[in-house]
Amino acid sequence: MGKDVAIIGGGVAGLEAANQLATLGYNVTVFERNAQPGGHAAKWDRLFPNQRHSHEVIDSLKSHLNGNPAIMLSTAISTISRNGQKFKLDAKGRAFEADAILIATGFELFPAERKEEYGYGIYENVITSAELEEMFAKNGKPTMKSGETPKKIAFIHCVGSRDEKVNKPYCSKVCCVTAVKQAIEVKDSIPNAEVFNLYMDLRMFGPGYEDLYKEAQQKGVTFIRGRLSEASELDEGRLLIKTEDTLSSCPLKMSVDMVVLMVGMSPAIGTSELIAGLGLHPNKDGFVDIADQHLYPTNTTAEGVFVAGACVGPNNITDSVNAARSAAIEIHQYLSKK
Repeated sequence: MGKDVAIIGGGVAGLEAANQLATLGYNVTVFERNAQPGGHAAKWDRLFPNQRHSHEVIDSLKSHLNGNPAIMLSTAISTISRNGQKFKLDAKGRAFEADAILIATGFELFPAERKEEYGYGIYENVITSAELEEMFAKNGKPTMKSGETPKKIAFIHCVGSRDEKVNKPYCSKVCCVTAVKQAIEVKDSIPNAEVFNLYMDLRMFGPGYEDLYKEAQQKGVTFIRGRLSEASELDEGRLLIKTEDTLSSCPLKMSVDMVVLMVGMSPAIGTSELIAGLGLHPNKDGFVDIADQHLYPTNTTAEGVFVAGACVGPNNITDSVNAARSAAIEIHQYLSKK
């Protein structure tokens, strides 16, 4: 159609939107700051709720990248500005023009070291959910720093979510189901392991999520309603954790071999500065603000600028793909009127 669309971010949402828009006949360029497309999903081993390998999803999205849509890897956009009826994007000292922009910059994982009381970066067997996924991908099971197989593992929910102390009051949406999925994987790979999930509230909202919760219980995963207060190190790298069982109002101490912190989603670094040149602002949680929560969830208040995926708030893969398809339709309607 002779019109150009620039997509900033080559994660799940960016790739799906690119494929849809290219099919509609637009010249599409995806700008991805990392060396590989796929975003955080590409770093995951298996996905909830059906244990599907993440590379199957990413490979399917990447299979259409054959020139249109084109993808520029290791390319971060430094500035965006409006240039008459078009947009100007600067990257690596080069200028690009587009008729429409899709922001799909995704999210960052909450830096767990900000919760110093949990011991991440201090105690070697305190890891994040993302690091556990790496262990599953490489070894098929969690492994302690010493190389030993842990016999007792505690999953800590809501690390960097629903926490006013670190200015993250919102729910990150996928942490509960990820913890349950990973707890099942631990039991499958180490059947004799004791596995505990320390949660605030279990939010199993999606299709198949409640089934995962039931499966975890049937496999012997123990769920304790309570928030971790602190962790300290014992001998040989083991850990002492302190919490309270809020259902029974009893304080609780427990020694474990490994602590897994379920880190939440934070706004992608640099996104708020990037959209400032377009007159856009973050919402109260720091994500990109949208035009209308109910009717136009992929539109912004800037004409010709659209959004999809976790740049607007915590999202799972399914929601990100659906948002990408919606954004492609909105962009098509916008450009058809120009």
